[in-house]
Amino acid sequence: MQRLFLAAAGLASLLAVSTPGFADEARMPRTITLSGHGETKAAPDMAFVTSGVVTAGATAADALAANTQSMNSLFAALKEAGIAEKDMQTSNFSVQPRYDFNNGTAPPKLVGYEVSNTVTVTIRKLAGLGPLLDRLVTAGSNQIQGIGFMVSAPDVALDAARQLAAADATRKAKVYAAAMGVDLGKVISISEGGAQQPQPPLLRAGPMMADAAGAPVPVAAGEQNMSVDVTVTWEIR
Repeated sequence: MQRLFLAAAGLASLLAVSTPGFADEARMPRTITLSGHGETKAAPDMAFVTSGVVTAGATAADALAANTQSMNSLFAALKEAGIAEKDMQTSNFSVQPRYDFNNGTAPPKLVGYEVSNTVTVTIRKLAGLGPLLDRLVTAGSNQIQGIGFMVSAPDVALDAARQLAAADATRKAKVYAAAMGVDLGKVISISEGGAQQPQPPLLRAGPMMADAAGAPVPVAAGEQNMSVDVTVTWEIR
């Protein structure tokens, strides 16, 4: 019994001596976490245009036949302009009845049908955008629903934005550390909250008439903002 008591007392003494050491090793480091934002600009080198034809007829078949003829001319014009098939994609097709509402004085009367067909085209050389718009209108397009611009290789601009975001987070961390009387230690973690190239903005345009074609359509691509957000955690001493 006495040996058991002495063994228990020795174990208790060992735990009492070693516990502070284990506590120090398990203690979480003091940290500071800040977010940074970086933003650069890049000139677009690609464009997207959504163009199509709206036709009307007394019957759905009449409207569809007229639309099909015009769309075939449109696709032929695109191919003549050097647009590859992979850069042409049908984006909308609809057949809808047309009514005369008689200013609300009588029940609506069916007067015909309307067919709409649009195709979204990728233009990989911006210099060809204006002439292509002219060609589309001349070929029979009476709808230009949107023009958008995009940077085809955004990595260089985004990497520059990443450097700016990291510098922004570091600057903030240094300000807080100095204000609190601590020093920044090693970086514990880095996480990117988002690297973003904006979606191609669509510049809306209304119906266009075929006889509107004249001098090449002037276009301005401007610049796009490329942004990155980063969150960094430092140990503080």
